[in-house]
Amino acid sequence: MTTITLFLCGDVMTGRGIDQVLPHPGDPQLHERYVKTAEAYVELAEEANGPVPRPVPFAYPWGEALAVLAAENPDLRLANLETAVTQSQEWWPGKGIHYRMSPRNAPCLAAAGLQACTLANNHLLDWGRGGLTETLAVLHRLGIATAGAGANARQAQAPAVLPVPGKGRVLLFAAGTGSSGIPPDWEATAGRAGVYRLSELSMGTLRRLSEQVAAVRKPGDIAVVSLHWGGNWGYAIPPEHQAFARGLVEAGVDLVHGHSAHHLQGIEVYRGKLILYGCGDFLTDYEGISGHQAFRSDLGLMYFPQLAVADGRLLGLRLIPTRMRRLQLQRASAQEAAWLRQVLNREGERLQTRVEEEPGGALRLRWS
Repeated sequence: MTTITLFLCGDVMTGRGIDQVLPHPGDPQLHERYVKTAEAYVELAEEANGPVPRPVPFAYPWGEALAVLAAENPDLRLANLETAVTQSQEWWPGKGIHYRMSPRNAPCLAAAGLQACTLANNHLLDWGRGGLTETLAVLHRLGIATAGAGANARQAQAPAVLPVPGKGRVLLFAAGTGSSGIPPDWEATAGRAGVYRLSELSMGTLRRLSEQVAAVRKPGDIAVVSLHWGGNWGYAIPPEHQAFARGLVEAGVDLVHGHSAHHLQGIEVYRGKLILYGCGDFLTDYEGISGHQAFRSDLGLMYFPQLAVADGRLLGLRLIPTRMRRLQLQRASAQEAAWLRQVLNREGERLQTRVEEEPGGALRLRWS
């Protein structure tokens, strides 16, 4: 049986504090209510977990995740990038947070071997449409494909087409909703750059997105839809999210990759297809920020689903627990992994999924 293994994760934010410790830090000025310099986020991380060396190599933020990626050897590495890669000074007024990393630090993304980034989220236009245009150009120069944003609606809605030699293709679609904080005027139109924004999760929206997938898909393709949806905190899966995700599966989508909340959410396997409702944060500069500590947003997961090429059916899902320390990814401790396992099992109970620990600290999904 021919199979494809993917690497997926939660939100990747390489701007702000992380950008400041990389070899070529950009302008640190921020326009947040309380914080006016990105250096403050480095200081918070150091106060929480100790000094951060600088400058660090481009690979530094990925830390121990790189060894995991090498060992798991997925066919494709995909991430949701929530940081504009730009020198733009046109910060978007009215937004509380603006993420930006210097284009000269973009090799940090290549250091993880990412083949594609989804961009339909609430931070890609933090530094204006010029910032989005530069982000796209920088990623494409690195050979990183993109989905969910573009110079117009046609480009934003088009998938990243990712060949897997000897196995087939993965089609990566990306879209986001207003509930994740994407402003209405960020939506790409026929004559305006922006992101693929879904105004509502209605049957009409489901039909349009399903038709877009069907128009590109060929026999043997794996179709992935990545969705930035929902608020920052809370484990409850809105009924409209579940109905929409299941509707995509019924329409032929093989995997739904959800994200936006700062912590992981439940996992479902519906009709043999994987639905990740919320993958949480992955790579961020949130260390030392107070509030919502009970959600443990410093903990994350590396998701490695194995799919059958013939029908996109989920064959297995390995999960590697991680944590952020000193602006770098580390393997989670045994206690932290146990905490994540407890949360996944609690949230997975009504979804008929649970995880079990494997030798070495990995988790394995079980489903009915």
